[in-house]
This record gives sequence, structure tokens and C-alpha cells, in this order.
Amino acid sequence: MIGADPVPETLTSRAAALFVAFRAGDEAKMGELVVLLTPILWHTVRAQRLDHQSAEDVIQTVWLALVRSAETIVEPQAVLQWLIVSARREAWRVVKREDRVEPTDFDADEHVAPASGTPEDLVLRSDGDGRLWQHIAQLPARCQALLRVIAFADRPDYAAVAESLGMPVGSIGPTRGRCLAKLRQQLTNDPGWES
Repeated sequence: MIGADPVPETLTSRAAALFVAFRAGDEAKMGELVVLLTPILWHTVRAQRLDHQSAEDVIQTVWLALVRSAETIVEPQAVLQWLIVSARREAWRVVKREDRVEPTDFDADEHVAPASGTPEDLVLRSDGDGRLWQHIAQLPARCQALLRVIAFADRPDYAAVAESLGMPVGSIGPTRGRCLAKLRQQLTNDPGWES
């Protein structure tokens, strides 16, 4: 149709395009795929209550499995789903082997891009980020998991987020709205928070 709006690129389609380019021989695209999807995999794995080190090991195992299995994945659009399911299954396997650990060792700056600017800007940003993550840590576990996943995706693919968190797709938007409202209220009540 002439003049029709283009279909917005989703996380699934971006992941598929990078995966296709990797399989075609552009090895740098695997690095881009890792950067794009590791935050979602990270929170998928951490939601299974793995400690930091075990979560890193699981994610590394999943990425290696993808590289080894790259030629067997028939539908590139399924690569995101494949990674999420593989990460969850590997995390379950590790959890069975280890005692469960409460994810209290979350760092406020986990998987956050490095800041740039003057030292003063960095200090102010660091303080603001710390306060924000403290308030996120006070939210219910479901809100924490959802906001962590959504915070690290440019355009969250709700189907992938739903799969990652074990939530119905239709509940993600309303749940996100309620979680953000709770967070906004906490920040409003914090005298040290500057919007």
C-alpha cells in the first residue's frame, strides 16, 4: 500500500536480522546480537534466583549453545525465543544442582552503559541512578523483574518479555503502568530525588 507506515522494527526482527547476518559470515553481528539480547537473558536467568556468578555462567553457556546450533535453527525469527527458552532451561538445571540464592546481590549498575561527561555530572548521575535502583528494589518482585527487562530494551518485544517473565502478553502493559505509578509515587515522596 502506497503511503502506508512501515512496520516498526521489533526486538525479534532485529535479533533475526543480526542472526541471519552472522550465519552469512559476518561474525561481528554475533557481538551486536549479544549486546542486544544479553540484558533480557540476564534478567530471565536472574529471575530464577541464581547468584551473579551462576547467572553469568548460564548466559555464557546459552550463547555458546547458540553458536554451536546456529545452522540448526530453521527460522531466524525464532532466535530470541530460542535464547530465552534455552536460558530458562539452563538456569533451571543449575538451580536444581545448587541451592537457591535470593537475588540480593543485584548491583545498581549491572549492565548499565558507562556514563560520559564531567566528573561532576558523573557523581550526580551516579547518585540519581543509585536512588532510582534503591526505589526499584522496594517494589514487588514482579515489578522489579518487569522494569529491569524493559529498561534495557529500546523497543521491548512484549511476546519475548512475556516469555522471559512467564506473564501473559496482555498483562505486560497494564502491569508496567502500575509498577511505574508505584515507582513514581516513591520518587515523589523521596526528598533527595530530583526529577
